[in-house]
Amino acid sequence: MKRISAIAAGLLVVAFTLIGCAGQPSGPGWITLIDGENGMDNWNLTGGANWRAAEGAIQADKSTTKGASVLVSKKSFKDFELYAEFWASDDTNSGIYIRAMNPASVSTASGAYEAQIWDKNPNPSYSTGSLVNVAMVSPIYKAGGRWNTYEIYAKGPQITLKLNGVVTVSTQDGRFPEGRIGLQYNGGPIKFRKLLVKEL
Repeated sequence: MKRISAIAAGLLVVAFTLIGCAGQPSGPGWITLIDGENGMDNWNLTGGANWRAAEGAIQADKSTTKGASVLVSKKSFKDFELYAEFWASDDTNSGIYIRAMNPASVSTASGAYEAQIWDKNPNPSYSTGSLVNVAMVSPIYKAGGRWNTYEIYAKGPQITLKLNGVVTVSTQDGRFPEGRIGLQYNGGPIKFRKLLVKEL
């Protein structure tokens, strides 16, 4: 009986640890880039999406131009942890870029990593939870229609993504050592209500 109680207590500790990992971080070193409707002044806009502060979030749901529109951080980051809370619809094509080397043209083609937010990607291996063109995701995760958390760890070539507290990919890739953070709109509504970064 004591052994069963000890096992049960151990499982509870593990469960609370995992739940805690998905909670909003606090403490010294965290820089807040988005907090509800606050934070638009931390970003530059590329493309024609209607990025705006509304309804407790920074969001976009349409564009006047073809192609992606990206909110690009004014600050560059090298090694860091990132925490974001986002809402996407089932048909949203979005993502969080990290280490984007060209702030005037942010994409994986121009030198950046992208934590994918796209449930209906025609290539399911690079759907939500993947690191586009670097690390495929399996099983397939869905984010549409609810609030989600993304936690991104980037130190040297090590990049790890957590979606809602679950590690979806962990990989080594050292092509892009430093750059901007970008929030992508490429169709379908996307909202970010929290985004914090801690440099390592």
